[in-house]
Amino acid sequence: MITLEISFGAFVGLGVFAGIVVLGVAGGLTIRNKLRNVSRQLFGTESIVDGLNRQADIAAETPKSVSGMTRLMEPQIMRDFPDFNWSEFKHRAENMLTSALLAISSERPERLVDASEEVKNQVLNIIADNQAAQVREVYNNIKIHQTEISNYRKDKGNCIIVIQSAVEYYHYKVSGDHVTEGSKERKVQTKYNVELLYVQDGEEKEFDNAFTTTCPQCGAPVRGLGNMICEYCGAHVVPINTKVWSLHKLYQVDYNHV
Repeated sequence: MITLEISFGAFVGLGVFAGIVVLGVAGGLTIRNKLRNVSRQLFGTESIVDGLNRQADIAAETPKSVSGMTRLMEPQIMRDFPDFNWSEFKHRAENMLTSALLAISSERPERLVDASEEVKNQVLNIIADNQAAQVREVYNNIKIHQTEISNYRKDKGNCIIVIQSAVEYYHYKVSGDHVTEGSKERKVQTKYNVELLYVQDGEEKEFDNAFTTTCPQCGAPVRGLGNMICEYCGAHVVPINTKVWSLHKLYQVDYNHV
């Protein structure tokens, strides 16, 4: 009788265990089916991993959208600088950006074109950091899709035009024969800002967020960089002690730089 009770108890235990297993399998299948349904809705595939990889491939082939304010900002710049040539500075900014990436790749800072001292030092520091870490940073197949003016501001004698470019390339770091960061197979789509800086020397005063200088004939203030004629006495005003435009800063657009 005792043996029968033990056998029955074991049988019950096995039944409970089997039930738990069945429920677990069923639950697992339910979860898996739900994940497949979610994946189908989001990515059009049953595998979330495949779906995420597909989305990464699409992102790698889709250029970034730039903050295009050229139509709005260019007339404002032309009022202040009638001789400003947007096509020329767009070309210069794109060339400087490309040359900076190539200088980093080749570890040859002399390849920099039309860059300020700040940008030169920035590239030199990146090269030095890579050499200290014993890695080589590579930018291949660089392509600029679009370049626009994204901002224009004036502040106490300084005038800054922010030029934004949508850029595509292969970017990775290698140590010996091993890729330690990035990918040789998947492109990167990103954005860069180049700041074009104009500094007016001499006596500058802030007036309605614009520049002022004084008329050499009567001493009256001449408001605005585009005003070449004194509105009081009609004398011709020639800006003096001015520096040319400089491609002053270069940085990749991220959450801290937009």
